[in-house]
Amino acid sequence: MENVKVALVTGGAKGIGASIVKKLAANNFAVVINYASSADAANELVDKIISKGGQAIAVKADVSKPEQSKMLFDTALKTFSRVDVLVNNAGVMALSPLNETSDDDFNKQFDVNMKGVFNMLRLATTQLHEGGSIINLSTSVVGLKLERYGVYAATKSAVETMSAILSKELRGKNIAVNCVAPGPTETDLFTEGKSQEFIDKLANMSPMERLGQPEDIANVVNFLASDEGHWVNGQVLRANGGIV
Repeated sequence: MENVKVALVTGGAKGIGASIVKKLAANNFAVVINYASSADAANELVDKIISKGGQAIAVKADVSKPEQSKMLFDTALKTFSRVDVLVNNAGVMALSPLNETSDDDFNKQFDVNMKGVFNMLRLATTQLHEGGSIINLSTSVVGLKLERYGVYAATKSAVETMSAILSKELRGKNIAVNCVAPGPTETDLFTEGKSQEFIDKLANMSPMERLGQPEDIANVVNFLASDEGHWVNGQVLRANGGIV
C-alpha cells in the first residue's frame, strides 16, 4: 500500500458520492466507501471496483456521532495504513419554509451536514497523510438563496466557513482544504419531493440549460484530489454550469 493513495468518501454509496468513488477508484485510489443505510449499494460498488483490479471497502458509520466517525477513520487506517483524501459528501436535505421547519428536520440537517463534517475534519487534522486533501461538499444554494432551502443552505454555509478557517489552521502540513458547491444535480436527493415543473425551472436557470450530473461533480472533486489541484486551497468551487 506504500505507493497507493487512499480516499475516504462519506455518503459514498449513492448519487454524487458514488460517482466520486468511481472516479477516484478509476484514478488508482484505494477507496473507503462510507454509508449509513445503503449497505447493498455500497457493497455492490466495492465488488465492481475490486472486479476491475481496484481496492475498496465499505464501512457503515453515522458521521454525526463522534465515536462512529472515529471508528470509520480507524478502520480506514487499519485496512490501508493511510488516508490521503477525505471527501465529506454525506448529507441530508429537508426543504420547507422556515416557519414550517420542525425541530427534528432542523436537528437532522445540522447533525449530518454540519456536525458530521466537523467530526471528520477534527479527526483529519491529525490522521490525514501529509500532502493530503480535504474536500467538503457544499451547495450553490448558498449563493442562489432559494426559498425553502434556508436550513439546508445554512448548514452548508457553515461548512464553507469552517473549511476556509481550517485551511489556515493546517499551515505547515501541506494539506489543502476546499469545498465543492454543486448546483442542481440529478440525484435522488435532489429530485425527491420536487415537482417536474420545479425541476425543469432549476435546470433552465443554468446557461447550459440542463441539470448537473453526478459525474460533473466527481470530475471537480477528482481534480482537487489530484497533485495538479493541490495548489487550490481554502476555496469554494461552484460546479453549477453558471447558475450563480
